[in-house]
Amino acid sequence: MAPFPCVSSSNTLSRNVTHSFHSLNRDGLQHHYKNKAVASLTKGSRHGSSPFKYKVFLNLAVDEANLLEVHATDSTKKPMAISVAAALAATRTENDEMGFDSYRGKKKNICLFYCAETHDLACRIAAESDTIELRSITWRTFADGFPNLFISNAHGIRGQHVAFLASFSSPGVIFEQLSIIYALPRMFVSSFTLVLPFFPTGSYERMEEEGDVATAFTLARILSNIPISRGGPTSLVIFDIHALQERFYFGDNVLPCFESGIPLLKHRLYELPDSENISIAFPDEGSWKRFHKQLQHFPTVICTKVREGDQRFVRLKEGNPAGRHVVIVDDLVQSGSTLIECQKVLAAHGAAKVSAYVTHGVFPNRSWERFQHDNGVGPENGFSYFWITDSCPLTVKEVVGRPPFEVLSLAGPIAAALQI
Repeated sequence: MAPFPCVSSSNTLSRNVTHSFHSLNRDGLQHHYKNKAVASLTKGSRHGSSPFKYKVFLNLAVDEANLLEVHATDSTKKPMAISVAAALAATRTENDEMGFDSYRGKKKNICLFYCAETHDLACRIAAESDTIELRSITWRTFADGFPNLFISNAHGIRGQHVAFLASFSSPGVIFEQLSIIYALPRMFVSSFTLVLPFFPTGSYERMEEEGDVATAFTLARILSNIPISRGGPTSLVIFDIHALQERFYFGDNVLPCFESGIPLLKHRLYELPDSENISIAFPDEGSWKRFHKQLQHFPTVICTKVREGDQRFVRLKEGNPAGRHVVIVDDLVQSGSTLIECQKVLAAHGAAKVSAYVTHGVFPNRSWERFQHDNGVGPENGFSYFWITDSCPLTVKEVVGRPPFEVLSLAGPIAAALQI
């Protein structure tokens, strides 16, 4: 193991501080604290291969030097005692900044597998960190249509931290990916992480009468039975799951990690030229419950859905959009009817611009085509921006480069989640 980065400088500091202590000692300062501080620092400098021990000893040295400062009653010697304590404290800070914390949280090397749909996102994730290495899978089918799969260099992932980037965009691709997901943890890997940016089931489900089937619960149970790897249960990374109760569907054999794309949106909003004029609109109370705490620093507009006969309409419930650049925020979009109705309501109440953000741009049947760009002539004509993430890769390929759409990549957050 390489020596801790600050040890060589600490050896010099140890000599300097020791000399200062001896100078103080010659003038009658207490032996006890001087000897303990020097011994602590000297022991620390000898533990270059063990930064944890070095950190402990360095902390002890700072504590003893502080006591020395307290007991330095001679006014001419007190400044020197203070400087000794300050030098030690500075070294402790230097260690934090120059390597100890990064040593303690040393990044894992990840072997990242992916399905065909997530190839581009996987490449972006790998570009985020040199600790992430892409690994390939051969996706084929037999004559009867069932999967014929092959994991390349299976022996090479033994003892490695392994992850799989999935996309359950349709029922037709889920089975082949589940076959890989169930196989990887059994290959003697150190740990296994499943990254499923969009948990697709349950977005339409309403458990309103006996006989309704909760398919979201079914998928959660399937994922909860992924084999345990040598490192323990599978870690499951999901972004902005649709129904909040779905997070409780998972069993004890999987460790769900629920992330959000909202930080990406906030970063993008702060980059806008009118960032000081942003208001956040929630199309319904469910969206408000899910996201308002993450966006509480922005003025808020809340819409609601009301039923009139057989039809449902969006109405303004609270907040004032007049003169503001209003950004509608929700977790996902399907047909887009609610967002478009919300846009019209906000425009009618005087919004200067209307934009939208969803983490998951599902857009079945090319419903994204309903969303027009305002071309800078007002929110009555369309959206200034429509931000989505790359959690739904097939959608990204269709809308990239088409205003008002902009794609905010989850690559950075996923790369960070893989280090948890």
